[in-house]
Amino acid sequence: MVIAIDGPAGAGKSTVARGVAERLGFTYLDSGAMYRAAALAAMGRGERSPAEVARALNIEVGDRVLVDGTDVTGAIRSPTVSEAASVIATDPAVRAALVEKQRELLSSGDWVAEGRDIGTVVKPDAELKIFLTASPEERARRRAAELGTDWRTVLQDQTLRDQQDKGREHSPLRAAEDSIELDSTGRPAEDVISQIVGLVRKAAAKTR
Repeated sequence: MVIAIDGPAGAGKSTVARGVAERLGFTYLDSGAMYRAAALAAMGRGERSPAEVARALNIEVGDRVLVDGTDVTGAIRSPTVSEAASVIATDPAVRAALVEKQRELLSSGDWVAEGRDIGTVVKPDAELKIFLTASPEERARRRAAELGTDWRTVLQDQTLRDQQDKGREHSPLRAAEDSIELDSTGRPAEDVISQIVGLVRKAAAKTR
């Protein structure tokens, strides 16, 4: 069974997806970490295109992120890598390479996968699709708390990122037609996690 959780940055996808996976005993897939990992690898291999690097990488994503056997969990969270990941994510060839890897991972087993195009592109036949959102201000405050910076500055950067994600030609950020939209504004993560776990159990009951 695959649970797809999509939505904009700062909506709480990672926290919620991890929590749902833990509650259900599913494997967690952070698709964004794969783009970060590819960006980090491409930064060190200037003679090859990001797409070539992405196709060649062996990426393992779970509690830790491994690239060709090296733990890069902390390295991929730096601001420099985040910026580079945003750039390569607009490259259709990079997206195609990583989508193929994601589909391979999700082809068997039970997963909670989060990102921006899981339910629309990577796994459109997922048994349950969630589109998680929150108000722009709350999303910016959450991100600012993580970074230790001013939320207004984050809001400016976030607005630009949202425009890029929604307007890109390949795999734009949008809710799948059959997704369930949840607004996490003002809600504790555990509340959202419990709601999704309930939806998963309902979906599973229908397939029996």
